[in-house]
Amino acid sequence: MRTWLHRLANYPIPGLGKKLDLGIHLLILLNLVAFAVETLPNLDPELSRFLDGFEVFCVLIFTVEYLARICSAQKPISYLFSFFGLIDLMAILPFYLFSIFDWRALRAFRMLRLIRGLRLVRFNRAMDRFALAARMVREEIILFLVVAFIVLYLTSAGIYFFENEAQPEAFASIFHSFWWAIVTLTTVGYGDIYPITIGGKVFTFFVLIVGVGVITIPAGLVASALTRAREIEDARKEGLGGE
Repeated sequence: MRTWLHRLANYPIPGLGKKLDLGIHLLILLNLVAFAVETLPNLDPELSRFLDGFEVFCVLIFTVEYLARICSAQKPISYLFSFFGLIDLMAILPFYLFSIFDWRALRAFRMLRLIRGLRLVRFNRAMDRFALAARMVREEIILFLVVAFIVLYLTSAGIYFFENEAQPEAFASIFHSFWWAIVTLTTVGYGDIYPITIGGKVFTFFVLIVGVGVITIPAGLVASALTRAREIEDARKEGLGGE
């Protein structure tokens, strides 16, 4: 029974398994639409009750599926803390914790469960390439995040030095300056907080130049890694073909 559940949940084949998998993904899409409808103002009471009932139905189905995956997993603990295991848990957890906290917004994360479906069709190889690329640039990304945090802190401290006296409310401390540093380094520039002193403007000019690198470096790393991943995949195919 455990082996059958494992094959049914993780390796759908034409027949019952495939129909169940398609049904689950259709249910996820309908649930996401229902969640969006719930946010409409002045919602009809009858429609609201129907959506509540549909939510209960979806959660029951997702809960049964989640428990089945735990029971059928070869290593249940590993599944619980895996990416898909955590996503499956987040799909049902907000419903059970609603009486304690209003975490209904987390229901939007159910969309991530659709990623599981991608592994069952033609996108399987693409997902494998993404996973391989992530492993290739893991150390570089970690180093980049550390450097980005250092740059973020120095930027916050620098703008605080230039703008604190001129704008004591907007730049009251380095912590208050973090918001400006984030939107400036990411080149978003909402314009809600901006420098007014000469030194602050000159400093911002250099920060914006650095910000371009903050955006482009990780994108370049990922693109390069994906290219290498495809080359590795092509080399494997050629090796298998040669054999």
